[in-house]
Amino acid sequence: MVVAPAQSMRIISWNLLHGQVIPPTSEQDWRQSLITAAKTVADNYRPDFIGIQEVDEKLGRSGNISQTKLIGEAMGTQHWGFAPVIIGEPGAKWRKLNSAELKVITEENLEQNNEGSYGIGIVSKIPIIHWDRLELGKSVFGMPLVIPAENKKGKQSIRFIYVADEPRVALAATLNCGWTVINTHLSFVPGVNYWQLQKIKRWAKKLAEQYKTQVLIIGDMNLPKGIPAVVSSWNSLVTHNSYPSWGAKIQFDYILSDTLQPGQFEALPTVVTGMSDHLPMSVRIN
Repeated sequence: MVVAPAQSMRIISWNLLHGQVIPPTSEQDWRQSLITAAKTVADNYRPDFIGIQEVDEKLGRSGNISQTKLIGEAMGTQHWGFAPVIIGEPGAKWRKLNSAELKVITEENLEQNNEGSYGIGIVSKIPIIHWDRLELGKSVFGMPLVIPAENKKGKQSIRFIYVADEPRVALAATLNCGWTVINTHLSFVPGVNYWQLQKIKRWAKKLAEQYKTQVLIIGDMNLPKGIPAVVSSWNSLVTHNSYPSWGAKIQFDYILSDTLQPGQFEALPTVVTGMSDHLPMSVRIN
């Protein structure tokens, strides 16, 4: 398969934290808050492509909505796909997908999916001509993690909880513009995320050869200080801190390329959306 020559576009990677507003509130209108945040991103970045992580699909905790579809509607496109990694809610009751369940949910097969799930998604204004999915496995043990919370005075705070790791995947969209973009959310367990990134890198090379495209790897990689660029030998196109969103001090979110050179891309300023503990990361490819 040969697609059109690579063209300019604006790319975003954004960990949604299942659409939770910051600071958290029990009175959140999940649908409206996601629409508002998505429109803020669309108005400020004018994106052609968004890769999202920590996404809910028809889960009760976030209003039983299809979050990927809703972001697609806010961007004015039906080109979207959601890759469930578990059926159910992380940190609560969940199970692995079985062989008969949809591995990529899209506008075309949405009605076939009736169970709530959690995973990663892609929304694109550029037509998607092929979907690919790579299973990355999970860590056998979890870790205590910091999550946002509201203190007794109603202000932003944090708390620690023990979280078991869930299965991880990478979702690739080959676009009708000469690019294949791989979105992922790697394990938070050190070492496991390093191994998962190496697996994606090998997969990216195969996809580039198969589809005759350039490739980007984007997502929440749970690795700080530019480590993904070092261990992959790919260039990090954005070097802004992205976590936590209310005072970013660490970069966990990346957009990686092995072909683009300085002058061929421009990192865009971060925009505070009022949603999630991560800031969106964005780059314009010239």
